[in-house]
Amino acid sequence: MYAEERQQAMAQLVTERGRLSVNEISERFDVTTETVRRDLSVLERIGLVRRVHGGAVPASSLAVIESGLGERDQANTAEKERVAKAALEQLPPAGGTVLLDAGSTTGRFAQLLPRDHRLTIVTHAVPIAARLAGLPHIDLHLLPGRVRSTTQAAVGADTITALERLRVDVAFLGTNGITADHGLSTPDHDEAAAKRAMVGAARLVVCLTDSSKVGAEAAIRFATLEQVDVLVTDDGIGDDEREKFEAAGPQVVIA
Repeated sequence: MYAEERQQAMAQLVTERGRLSVNEISERFDVTTETVRRDLSVLERIGLVRRVHGGAVPASSLAVIESGLGERDQANTAEKERVAKAALEQLPPAGGTVLLDAGSTTGRFAQLLPRDHRLTIVTHAVPIAARLAGLPHIDLHLLPGRVRSTTQAAVGADTITALERLRVDVAFLGTNGITADHGLSTPDHDEAAAKRAMVGAARLVVCLTDSSKVGAEAAIRFATLEQVDVLVTDDGIGDDEREKFEAAGPQVVIA
């Protein structure tokens, strides 16, 4: 079997199985693990698979793979900055209450908050709390719970209980994926539960997401589009998606 034929067969098998380890591929095609890794690198470069620790998944599975906060913070930085700036228009009047979700775009949003606008801010995100702690115009409240290493956000029963007692003016949420059919989604059950509770705690729900998340679906839905009041994204969103989203309910703001 020529290398090109083997690589094509690998890509097809990964697509069919959903995930394969390097060792499984090595045994299936009777080649060394070093050859498998080289083949997977070729397939990743042309967009047919995505390499993960110990193996590969289909490129279409990107939406359900959860990246760490540091990795996500380096992706689509210009778009996230524009989205964060545009979302400032959704802040409540001075003296209002804000709920801030964890994430790279919401983290940028926290950095851009005006210094002459007094707010009460509640968050479960440790990095966001660290940025805002000690600012005289911010009355900061950090939610309890177990802190996930991936997102550095508190989750779990204590987090949900605290959120169920809250009523805030505006919740600013991030998402791993957003589609008209599946709504807003994330890969982790605990993270989804916390986001779902945030939606329920807010009078106004604002989603901040760069357009790379549009059309992506993670495993667990935490909100339908009908539950979102404002979607702030960048100009990479297609006209069809924008029309579908607006027909479902939220106002779409293009940064």
